[in-house]
Amino acid sequence: MVFHIMKSFTEYLTFNVKTRRAFLNITPEIRKLVLKSKVQEGLCLVNAMHISASVFINDDENGLHQDFEKWLESLAPHEPINQYQHNNTGEDNADAHLKRQI
Repeated sequence: MVFHIMKSFTEYLTFNVKTRRAFLNITPEIRKLVLKSKVQEGLCLVNAMHISASVFINDDENGLHQDFEKWLESLAPHEPINQYQHNNTGEDNADAHLKRQI
């Protein structure tokens, strides 16, 4: 019988942006953490822990970011904020919750 020891590594990164929505390429930070972990094989799970944030993998290209921005806003426009039941709680981020799911 062969037993394999599972190795894991957890690190928390915090990002603050100046705008309501932003696209950040965090690949360099993730690459450094994978090297720091010394894990040779396996999966790297990157999860946005805020309910209105998301992680996606795609080309880091400005035109594509603009296309995402336009597309997301057409699917779940921020305003008028009273179109969303969630915003009746006094918040104004219902659209961000919806955009996160896409």
